[in-house]
Amino acid sequence: MTTTRDDAPTDGATGTEPYTVPLAPGVSAYIQPDGGWCLNNAGFVSDGGRTLLIDTAATERRARLLRDAVAASGAPQPQILVNTHHHGDHTYGNCVFTPGATVIGHTDCRRETLAAGLQLHQAWPAVEYGDIEVSAPNLTYTDTLTVHVGDIEVRLIHPGPAHTVGDTIAWLPEQGVVFTGDLVFNGGTPFVMMGSLSGSLRALQTLRALDAPTVVPGHGRVTDPGVYDTVERYLRYVQELARTSHAAGRTPLEAARTADLGEFADLRESERLVANLHRAYAELDGLPLGSPLDLMPVLGDMTLMNGGRPLPCHA
Repeated sequence: MTTTRDDAPTDGATGTEPYTVPLAPGVSAYIQPDGGWCLNNAGFVSDGGRTLLIDTAATERRARLLRDAVAASGAPQPQILVNTHHHGDHTYGNCVFTPGATVIGHTDCRRETLAAGLQLHQAWPAVEYGDIEVSAPNLTYTDTLTVHVGDIEVRLIHPGPAHTVGDTIAWLPEQGVVFTGDLVFNGGTPFVMMGSLSGSLRALQTLRALDAPTVVPGHGRVTDPGVYDTVERYLRYVQELARTSHAAGRTPLEAARTADLGEFADLRESERLVANLHRAYAELDGLPLGSPLDLMPVLGDMTLMNGGRPLPCHA
């Protein structure tokens, strides 16, 4: 069983270079500091004969660095690739590993990946993405799926609409490791615009029930289950702010601009508050969980919350 810790880079890594964290025999996390916009985490599982990769990266260059890290560990290149959700920072790099790797994801992850297309290009056109082709999951599941990599069991769990409508948790019960995808941000502001606020709270209950001592968040350093408490407190803060502001007839932007973030003021990407309020308002209005929002007004509000500056993509 792994021990819990907040991992620092391995020897020779700088504060901005990706680094690999061995978590258990055959299991590693791949961390991209500082976990801000488009700097996601990945992971890989190998028995020396087969390798399963969890998520990729936002650019061809970063995905190739991930591929190099897998090779440097002595593991063969991945034959299986699991996407925790459809966002481009986690899926754009799929094409670096396909067609050699089968891509697994929730049914809604496949649908949303295809629908989004090269969405990051539209949001951040100045980024050097490289030669990216959309490679959606070609093996899908609906509730749970178990993959075996040698003796290592990887259980894939769909928690319902949460960060997105097609999230996947990757849980390794014998190793005590869980890869949460963007259900969890460590040091960054949670983001539920494309999923569900109430669903994200339920997803935290699912994660807690797994009782995994080592938590690999979608963004930020490897940590322990204590991170769930921070995420939950933030989501409940948003829930209460939405309830009172919605009842008072205030817009999400008006509510966000006058909000006191308190203990959450130091979380990165605080502009996500207004996007989260848009989602919370939709749920208060009785819309089905995960119902699509009009993205342009939400992105515009986040830009205003960022001082009128475009949101930074760090890829």
